[in-house]
Amino acid sequence: MNVRVVPLGPGDEARLKALVQLYVYDFSEDLALDVEADGRFRGPPLEVYWSDARAHGFFVEVEEKLAGFALMQERSRLTGDEAVRDVTEFFILRRYRRHGVGEHVAAWLFDRFGGRWEVRQRVENAAATAFWRRVIGRYTGGRYDEFQWDDERWRGPVQRFEAVSPQSAGLG
Repeated sequence: MNVRVVPLGPGDEARLKALVQLYVYDFSEDLALDVEADGRFRGPPLEVYWSDARAHGFFVEVEEKLAGFALMQERSRLTGDEAVRDVTEFFILRRYRRHGVGEHVAAWLFDRFGGRWEVRQRVENAAATAFWRRVIGRYTGGRYDEFQWDDERWRGPVQRFEAVSPQSAGLG
């Protein structure tokens, strides 16, 4: 399966917003989310991915077809630490799940940016927690910490680990 990770471009906001609708729909039952009066879900703010140099967005393509997205920021959502990378949103279309696409994309992000990472899941999203434990466990050889965060910023499991990018290891 040919998987590509493609940076968001200036004209990609409408495509990302369309995919975000599917993303929010995916967990609308668990979080008891309803659509707004216009028939759309309220999604996370996306403007930052075009205005902040520390925020990065990527489309996922499989066999040249749009298959999802990955959004990350170079700052911890939990502590504000700018040396920590944070997976803010991550979505793979159901058709491409359980084929290694998500794991491929996650490893690509970790390799590309290296450094310290935090990956958070909502407490209600057990499937996401299982996915990230498996992916991060494989990526790090089991060398990661997991803890529960519970305050106004976040409620749910968080995995923390160090990724050594090929560039920082002298391999790139």
